[in-house]
Amino acid sequence: MTLYPPAVKRAVNLIASLLVTVAFMWWAFRDTDVSTQIASLKAANYAWLLPYFLCLAGIHVFRTLRWGALLSGLEHVPFRKLNEASGIGFMMLLVLPFRLGEFARPFLIAQRSSIRRSAAMTSVVLERITDGLFVAALFRVLLFFIPTETPEVRYVKLGSWLMFAIFGGGLVFLLLGLWQQERTVRLVRATVGRFSPGVADKVADIVDTFVGAMRQLPDRKHVALFFLYTFVYWGLNGLGMALLARAFDCSGAAPGVACEPMNLSLFQSYIVMCVLVVGVMIPAAPGMMGTFQAATKVGLGLFLPAAMVNAHGLAYANVLWLCQTVQQIAFGLILLSISHMSFRELAGNMKKGDDTSATRSAA
Repeated sequence: MTLYPPAVKRAVNLIASLLVTVAFMWWAFRDTDVSTQIASLKAANYAWLLPYFLCLAGIHVFRTLRWGALLSGLEHVPFRKLNEASGIGFMMLLVLPFRLGEFARPFLIAQRSSIRRSAAMTSVVLERITDGLFVAALFRVLLFFIPTETPEVRYVKLGSWLMFAIFGGGLVFLLLGLWQQERTVRLVRATVGRFSPGVADKVADIVDTFVGAMRQLPDRKHVALFFLYTFVYWGLNGLGMALLARAFDCSGAAPGVACEPMNLSLFQSYIVMCVLVVGVMIPAAPGMMGTFQAATKVGLGLFLPAAMVNAHGLAYANVLWLCQTVQQIAFGLILLSISHMSFRELAGNMKKGDDTSATRSAA
């Protein structure tokens, strides 16, 4: 088998992710024009950015706290170190293609504690499974209150069922491994090994490590805190999206300029949020451009006329994306500077062996 240099693999990954972004950007903006977008942005009331950035700050805090609650079964990590690993890690998740930044937080927390990278990665997987099931369940409940059964609604319902299947299947597999660890490892070797014994060995080792880490889950108090923080985290996400939508109510339009306000209720904002979560699961270029705008357009299209979605709706999607991107990158760069670490150093170290003894931060 030919082994390609790392630079070639990175180039292929980047090109593939850019193609995904271009395809989704074309689909999202194919029915609009630049002048319409500029007019919508000019008519926006940007005073609503302040409460939205406050929501984003709260989202960061509760996202960090819940990770700490999940890690508490392994070690109690001070908030300062958790905050550094979380802020830098989520920046890496945003700027690296194909969600490769998921590996940043385990590496960073291993530097700042005695927690091994494999165990920290287990906590990230459990977070993703919990988020997927939580959003899928919320999605199904909210969609029950949409009376019209349009083709768009049917596609969105299919997306919610896919989320259940993917994340529910992952949870069942991990629970099976927790119950019957040796049998689960043998099952992986017997199934995957039919196609590639080498890959089967690697997958079996990963499953074995993950299940071992799951046996060190936190106590009931911290598990309860984890779910409480998850509820608040997603609650702030939907609330923030509803607040930002008010910026496009035409209150910022110049006198005499025709402008039709975009109205998005809190209920509708949570549905748009769920659609957005499904959309950004699709691997894309750094920053999740394209999939973010396309998913927001689909969500808004469930409630608003097409002309409104292609005007205020896409302007809203772009401002929403820009705010989230600026907040995560700004937090990450500030914390990266405090940690005296360069982006190149971090990206390089993430690719090294992942379970050497963790070194504590000198700070």
